[in-house]
Amino acid sequence: MFLLLLCIVGTSVFNQALAVVDQSPIKVIGVVSDELNTPLPGAAVQVDKSTKGVITDLDGKFEIEVLSTDKLLISYVGYETQVITIGDKKTLYVKMTPKTNELQDVTVVAFGKQRKESMTSAIETINPKELKMPTGNLTAALAGRLAGVISYQKSGEPGKDNAEFFVRGVTTFGYSSSPLILLDGFEISANDLARIQPDNIEQFSILKDATSAALYGSKGANGVIMVTTKKGQEGKPRISFRHESRFSTPTKIPKTVDGVTYMKLYNEAQFNDNPLLPPYYEAQKIQNTINGVNSYAYPNVNWYDELFKNLTYNQYYYLNVSGGSKDIQYYLAAAYTNETGILKNEQMNNFQNNINIGTYDVTAKVNIQLTKTTSFEVNMNSRFQNYTGPSVEANDIFNRVMDANPVEFPKYYLPDEKNVYTKHVLFGMNPRNSMANPYADMVKGYKDGFSSNILSQFSLNQKLDFLTKGLNFHAKVSIKTDSSHDSNRSYAPFFYNIKDYDELADVYSLSEIVKGSDVLGEPVNTRSANSHFYFEAGLSYSNVFNDDHELGAVVIYTQEENKNTAAEGSIQVTLPQRNQALRARANYAYKSRYLVEGSVTYNGSEKFDADHRWGVFPAIGAGYMISNENFWRPLSKVVDKFKIRYSYGLVGNDNISDPKDRFYFLSDIGREGGYTWGKDFLTSYSGLRVKRYANPEITWEIARKQDIGVEFNLWRVLDVQLDYFHERREKVYEKRAHIPSTMGLTSDIWGNVGEVKSWGWDGSADLNYAINKDAWLTGRFNFTYAKNEVTEREEPAYRDEYRRTIGWPVRQQWGLIAERLFIDEADVANSPTQGFGTNVQPGDIKYKDINNDGIVNDNDMVPIGYPSVPEFSYGFGLSAGYKNWDISFFFQGQGHNSFFIDPSRIAPFMNYRNAVSYIADDHWSPNNPVSHAFWPRLSTENNANNYKKESTWWLRDGRYLRLKTIELGYSLPKNTLRKVGLSNLRFYFSGLNLLCFSSFNLWDPEMGDNGLGYPLQRVYNIGVQFDF
Repeated sequence: MFLLLLCIVGTSVFNQALAVVDQSPIKVIGVVSDELNTPLPGAAVQVDKSTKGVITDLDGKFEIEVLSTDKLLISYVGYETQVITIGDKKTLYVKMTPKTNELQDVTVVAFGKQRKESMTSAIETINPKELKMPTGNLTAALAGRLAGVISYQKSGEPGKDNAEFFVRGVTTFGYSSSPLILLDGFEISANDLARIQPDNIEQFSILKDATSAALYGSKGANGVIMVTTKKGQEGKPRISFRHESRFSTPTKIPKTVDGVTYMKLYNEAQFNDNPLLPPYYEAQKIQNTINGVNSYAYPNVNWYDELFKNLTYNQYYYLNVSGGSKDIQYYLAAAYTNETGILKNEQMNNFQNNINIGTYDVTAKVNIQLTKTTSFEVNMNSRFQNYTGPSVEANDIFNRVMDANPVEFPKYYLPDEKNVYTKHVLFGMNPRNSMANPYADMVKGYKDGFSSNILSQFSLNQKLDFLTKGLNFHAKVSIKTDSSHDSNRSYAPFFYNIKDYDELADVYSLSEIVKGSDVLGEPVNTRSANSHFYFEAGLSYSNVFNDDHELGAVVIYTQEENKNTAAEGSIQVTLPQRNQALRARANYAYKSRYLVEGSVTYNGSEKFDADHRWGVFPAIGAGYMISNENFWRPLSKVVDKFKIRYSYGLVGNDNISDPKDRFYFLSDIGREGGYTWGKDFLTSYSGLRVKRYANPEITWEIARKQDIGVEFNLWRVLDVQLDYFHERREKVYEKRAHIPSTMGLTSDIWGNVGEVKSWGWDGSADLNYAINKDAWLTGRFNFTYAKNEVTEREEPAYRDEYRRTIGWPVRQQWGLIAERLFIDEADVANSPTQGFGTNVQPGDIKYKDINNDGIVNDNDMVPIGYPSVPEFSYGFGLSAGYKNWDISFFFQGQGHNSFFIDPSRIAPFMNYRNAVSYIADDHWSPNNPVSHAFWPRLSTENNANNYKKESTWWLRDGRYLRLKTIELGYSLPKNTLRKVGLSNLRFYFSGLNLLCFSSFNLWDPEMGDNGLGYPLQRVYNIGVQFDF
């Protein structure tokens, strides 16, 4: 017994001694939740200085064995890492603290990232969620969303609905005013940008000033748009799926008159031309049309209703999987978008004539940690698109529908006795005019096409801390290939017209006007392909010394080559385009208060002569974070951040002419043409001809940019940014006007002689306010006001100063001053001679004789209205949430822009063209001699009166305010979702282009002068998103 007790006691003492040396593991259980006490599934729980770790389950719970002396590191994407010492704790309740918005804290800049607090440049960023709209075109989401961006959309045709956009307005009258667009640092086209999926975007930024854009040298003068895609994060696989069903309908359609109204108006117009002529449309035809007698003999066709439908259905599917370990992270995504047009499919064909576009997007990004200091990233972005549509462009069909006469012929005839066994369609046509049958154009053929765009990027990053802390090397190779193939097949329609009609028997006989074909013709194929290679390598440095001195620097070498096989008969297109650059930037911050940044690019372009091929583009910026000063502390509860900054620099633009017009230092000789001789140049001889004279002095445009801005935060909930900018664009490439034709030159002379100055303001305000744990409110307002003025341009030495473009904006509208309509013959006789029209009469437009020479002609054209590109753009919206519900809306508008109604496009009766209802409702006539009617006197003759000139009569104010988007969503409770393995399930309804407020009501004002083109679309959308 004694020995037994001795053994027990000895064992106990021995175990206690071991416990002092090596403690036994203990089990710790815990729950990880967010700031609102919602469990966080997938949070990483790791033992400090160990590879041991676990992941929280769907309820945010975890269980792990540790030692009492251990520390746990608990992390979750978007939250600060928590460090917990175990001690005697066996149960943990961990509440995570959100990080300060990473998209605001760290901003993607040229060739790197930078803390926003230390930046001196003007960069605008937007939450990618705001770009998620029920449309297949990303550029359609830009209008009113970003300070510094002016954007508008002029067509709603699927695949051709890109918006036009400018950074801080139009600052040159040269070939290109479009910004440089980068996807993960690689240059892409506006069409590529349009097809990027917002779900894949991590950050969307606009580089607006010199310090932000100067590193892009000869390509950054028009601003830079930078899109950075998402990458994988360490953690268990996370899956997200989204589906949208979109129903589209035109926002507004110009209304045309019915057949009876048309015939009455036509007769009125003919009477105005010649009162002695009998009515073109007899009373019996008008009455039979009213009575609905045989619709083939007396057609009354609503062409729009016959060819177009009012609603079309589109779909969007998106799926991504992301996650990874400490050494490998991945992000995989796939999307499918189906867009259809509003054309009706004709069942008689074995092919579709409506637009149908299927787009497949596949993205894969993998980051591999090869060693502790070396990482390798592979990024693949690919898009494949199939297109089916009519053989005639949909926009052209829409134009022809607006023109089509409602009473000349039906879309097709039923067979008469002679054509009972005819198998082809008997399309209608009137031999008296050349008006097209839009229905035949729509159904006579189809176009098939497919395209592929593949971007592959390979990046190597190497930390060089063994040399000096904060030093890194990186290299990147990017290869993009684009190819497309289109095939167009169509048959020649058979056209008929009624030869005889027996009204009593209600029987007609047809006459064949145009003999066609029963079968589709051989396909007309077009192909194109190009490749773009880009190489980048450089060193970057970032370090903080003594907690006060923050230093960063980057030195980059880049080289690129672009090859295009779409020769189009020009050898200049097929030759590779090359660009080289050496770029450097350095930034310094002292105590996060005093900020300095400088950059320089040494850039070469093969377009120019060796003496002008290389250029230097420097920039410098400075900033002062006043709110980090000690004396600011009493104000910090109201204004907790306040920064002022200034930048100045030079940026270039080498995209100064059509890509087919390169190598300006060489002459371009063509075999076509020749020379003309003689007194009146009526004698010509074929032979070689100089198409362009060599000019070794040609070089890029230079933009001298200045920016001063302030950034501040109010009550920690409202971020405000305001900038004033000024730019002087020099060396704009333009045609020389001071070289007389008597020199005998066979082509124009061009040179870098133009100059433009621009200036303005842009700003934004972002609200983020948590009302309580159940309710929140966010909002955004932004605006852009951008003016410009031509300061130097070669033009003739006009006698009248007002004819000069210098002193006026780029794209300023010019025209005659229309005073009113002529009242009577005496008014015409006592007015200056109107130099337009063959026979000016009462009811025609009376123009003002500006130079008082007694004749109104082009010498009387003056600047009128605003430029065609808006000078003012803005947007504002709010989002709110309460528990599981959320709602948001956004308004967008523009102003200080004008556009012309093209009278030659909407003029009725020429070639028997139809009339829009607005003309029928408000036009001058002898019985209604209104001096300010919308439309002058009616006429059937081409250029019979003087309405075809651009003038104030047709000028319209382009301003509008639009309810761009609205969305209502509901998310199922987390507790319910965890039972089925989901972390999020949200249903939502949204709308696009729902309302528009404007003084202009003929068509959607955003379309401007393209009002008779394919209309913009209003979209109603139902969506669902779930994550697990």
